[in-house]
Amino acid sequence: MPAAKKKLAPPVETLDRLHTIHPDAHCELDHVNPFQLIVATVLSAQTTDVNVNKATPKLFAKYPDAEKLAKADPQNVEELISTLGFFRMKTKSIIGLAKKVVEDHGGEIPRTLDELVKLPGVGRKTANVVLGVAFQSPEGVVVDTHVQRISQRLGWTKNKDPITIEQDLMKKIPRERWDITSHLLIFHGRRICYAKKPNCERCGVNTVCPSAFKAEKVGRKPPKPKAKAKAKAKAKAKAKAKKKS
Repeated sequence: MPAAKKKLAPPVETLDRLHTIHPDAHCELDHVNPFQLIVATVLSAQTTDVNVNKATPKLFAKYPDAEKLAKADPQNVEELISTLGFFRMKTKSIIGLAKKVVEDHGGEIPRTLDELVKLPGVGRKTANVVLGVAFQSPEGVVVDTHVQRISQRLGWTKNKDPITIEQDLMKKIPRERWDITSHLLIFHGRRICYAKKPNCERCGVNTVCPSAFKAEKVGRKPPKPKAKAKAKAKAKAKAKAKKKS
C-alpha cells in the first residue's frame, strides 16, 4: 500500500504519467474529416463509440458530406442508424445540422465554439471535440462520464456538473493540454480506472491519486433503488396511512 496521498494529484505530472501509460490516446470515433467527426459525435450521445463506429460506415458512404446529408430522406437515415439509441431524434439533429452548415457556412464545419453550438444537436462538449480533434483549437476541456469520474478521483474537482467541472479543469491544466487531457482520461477510464472495481493495482498514477485503492467510492452516481424495493416501500407507506385513518 503506497504512502498517504495529497488531496490533489499534481495535474501536469499526472498527465505526463498518463501520456506514458496511454501514448496512443486519441478520439476513438472513426472519421476522416470535420463533417464526419461532428456527425459521429452527435450520434455518440448516450451510446458507445464502438456502436457509433459500426453504424457510420454505411451512413458516410451514402452521405459523405453536408450537402448530401442536408437533402437526405429522414427515413433512409433512420434505417442506417437504427441500431443507436434515440435514432429518430439523432436523425433530425444530423440532417438539421447538415442543412445549417450548408446554408450558413457553405458546407464547411465552422471553427468557433459560438458558431458550432448554434448547430442542431451540438452542445459545448460536442463543439470542443470538433475544435480539439479536427482543428487543434479547443475552447475548453471535453467532460464526459469518464472525465468527470476520474477528475473527481484525482481531486481536480469536487463538482458534479459538467460545465463546472470543465471550468475547474481549465484552471488547473495548461491550455495547450486541454484537448489531450480528455483523451487521456477517457482512455484511462476505459482501460484501468473503471467506474466499478477500478484497477488501482495496475494504475500508473496510484502513488499520486488521492483516491487510490478506494476509488470505487468516488465519482460514481448513487445506486438507484430497485423496483422491488420501491414497491415495498410504497406498500408499507400505504398500509401505514390506512392504519392511521
